[in-house]
Amino acid sequence: MGGAPAASAGGRCERPPLIPRVAASQGGGMLGKGVVGGGGGTKAPKPSFVSYVRPEEIHTNEKEVTEKEVTLHLLPGEQLLCEASTVLKCVQEDSCQRGIYGRLVCTDFKIAFLGDDESALDNDETQFKNKVIGENDITLHCVDQIYGVFDEKKKTLFGQLKKYPEKLIIHCKDLRVFHFCLRYTKEEEVKRIVSGIIHHTQAPKLLKRLFLFSYATAAQNHTATDPKNHAVMFDTLQDWCWELERTKGNMKYKAVSVNEGYKVCERLPAYFVVPTPLPEEDVPRFHGHGIPIWCWSCHSGCALLKMSALPKEQDDGVLQIQKNFLDGIYKTIHRPPYEIVKTEDLSSNFLSLQEIQTAYSKFKQLFLIDNSTEFWDTDIKWFSLLESSSWLDIIRRCLKKAIEVIECLEAQNMNVLLLEENASDLCCLVSSLVQVMMDPHCRTRFGFQSLVQKEWIVGGHCFLDRCNHLRQSDKEEVPVFLLFLDCVWQLVHQHPPAFEFTETYLTVLSDSLYIPIFSTFFFNSPHQKDANMGREGQGAQSKPLNLLTVWDWSVQFEPKAQTLLKNPLYVEKPKLDKGQRKGTHFKHQRQLSLPLTQSKSSPKRGFFREETDHLIKNLLGKRISKLINSSEELQDNFREFYDSWRSKPPNYHGLLLPHIEGPEIKVWAQRYLRWIPEAQILGGGRVATLSKLLETMEEVQRLQEKIEERHHSQEALQAEAASLLRTSARLSSLFPFALLQRHSSKPVLPTSGWKALGDEEDLAKREDEFVDLGDV
Repeated sequence: MGGAPAASAGGRCERPPLIPRVAASQGGGMLGKGVVGGGGGTKAPKPSFVSYVRPEEIHTNEKEVTEKEVTLHLLPGEQLLCEASTVLKCVQEDSCQRGIYGRLVCTDFKIAFLGDDESALDNDETQFKNKVIGENDITLHCVDQIYGVFDEKKKTLFGQLKKYPEKLIIHCKDLRVFHFCLRYTKEEEVKRIVSGIIHHTQAPKLLKRLFLFSYATAAQNHTATDPKNHAVMFDTLQDWCWELERTKGNMKYKAVSVNEGYKVCERLPAYFVVPTPLPEEDVPRFHGHGIPIWCWSCHSGCALLKMSALPKEQDDGVLQIQKNFLDGIYKTIHRPPYEIVKTEDLSSNFLSLQEIQTAYSKFKQLFLIDNSTEFWDTDIKWFSLLESSSWLDIIRRCLKKAIEVIECLEAQNMNVLLLEENASDLCCLVSSLVQVMMDPHCRTRFGFQSLVQKEWIVGGHCFLDRCNHLRQSDKEEVPVFLLFLDCVWQLVHQHPPAFEFTETYLTVLSDSLYIPIFSTFFFNSPHQKDANMGREGQGAQSKPLNLLTVWDWSVQFEPKAQTLLKNPLYVEKPKLDKGQRKGTHFKHQRQLSLPLTQSKSSPKRGFFREETDHLIKNLLGKRISKLINSSEELQDNFREFYDSWRSKPPNYHGLLLPHIEGPEIKVWAQRYLRWIPEAQILGGGRVATLSKLLETMEEVQRLQEKIEERHHSQEALQAEAASLLRTSARLSSLFPFALLQRHSSKPVLPTSGWKALGDEEDLAKREDEFVDLGDV
């Protein structure tokens, strides 16, 4: 092997690199028979012959690869910062250097890998593609952690590096994991790309330096749809008056413009709603603190309110002034027996932001999997790891708190006042969940998007801080909005016909948190947005920037892909056959939550099938001791209300409560597991059922069209969705994000416990049994 080039420090080559390829030693190969030998029943030694080929000589499926330049598509205002060639995007398999060669680039918007054979992927017509973010694109805001591999050791990368890694691992906030091998990349390019990625994803930023503003400036002449076509934006007094009229709250509450121009409080929106008896001059006294702000009114006339707490003071005189002020406010809203108010202090007797942050930090590690061995090793400890994260328990507590508030509104006819320090985190969460459960309008796509605008965007949730878009404080990063979406997913999962949108809609909405061409999730308050968009304090010659809203889904998806965001099984009117609906509903849920048994499996089943079955059952949601909350533990009023609702058939256009017992709270599999090949169920899962239902619906629609001899546009869209599902060759349970099983999902045996599993020959037979069944 004298022709091998000399390598520089770190294993990199000075001239075009040569990649070692070890010849296969399976029977039938030249090396297996002629060079190595190994008869007589003895174990053949490791192959010693190594051939060296250049990266451009590597080919797949025995086809000659022609070199071609892959085009980097840039958005308006996007600039290329650095790049590296001859980068290998590795397949996440154990000790395997298989993958795709290409260029790794970093712009001021994203990290992108441009592979040499992406044409094969582009030909997949059923791919659920995002027009803004490609399969191998990572927005800078989506990067969670960066790791480097040095001599097979994985280390976190940050700041200035003295030594550069031979492999780069990027963990994303949408739970994707990318492996880039830099061993064959020029050393200067490695330094440039690694330093650039670390700096542009981890260094603290100024708000004005976000790509959001570069894009808005460059795309000023681009036409955008009116955001009011997609949601009520709640940026005008008329929007609030419309919401008051819709909920019949205009008899007791009024929309005010006292904060127009944000002259009272920059934290509050320009327009909001307060109780009618409240004097408007009281609002500025403590800069909007201590003022009950209306969220929503239910059919009984009771209302859900929120209030930010008054700042803590040490001076006795100021404390007395605050007390007198709050007494006056309380008398305004609490006038028994006509108006009774119950206060829920979410800052003291509910979750803390620290609990949410800690729980999610542990929970997400279950899904940031580097390789197959790690997946199956953690699967053995799945229950204990899931329980110790407390994430599912936090979801259950949020749903339970929302039900408690609903019980006060619905059963006790009491107003509920949610109290929090700034009324911008847990108040947003609880008030939104209450409205989703009580108001069927909020279960339509337009209504849900309007709800998020009202309670989260205009309500002042600090998305800039909670998503850590500026990378200024990890302590402020808390996934409160993601927790809300996970709670809504539990409802969508338990009551699919009640929602006009799908779980795919919720998943892409969570992904949109990190796409900085939409202004929706990149500001802490409406004031901050208006001040930085040129809508406040600018001269007449200054034209305000017009940013896109995330609710215009045509920016991200083609019409065919958008059909997957709409639920074709949505029940627009209540069904008459209540008994049948009840039976279907309860039977289905209880089948999914059978208690986990400890009985040994039949020896006929085989190890691999048994492990895969356990994985599937675990992901569907099983009984975990910490999550079980029996009805006896609930308060008497709450228990009576909750049990009474559960005893009746669900009304999809009325009150809709979640089942909160331990086994009913499940892992949001589509979002958290969509990038893990081992977690997929080929041809199975809920998508298989949905595909069959849509196929049946399409057949019924065709018959209906023949009878009526007319076509409906909505029916055509539903038929298109059915076609999209049916034409996919092998659907995955994680469709549409994981269409095909590209890599082996065969579990890797753990290093311990071999004796209990049987000898190697028996294991090989069981493995063959699993593979044969999996290929059917």
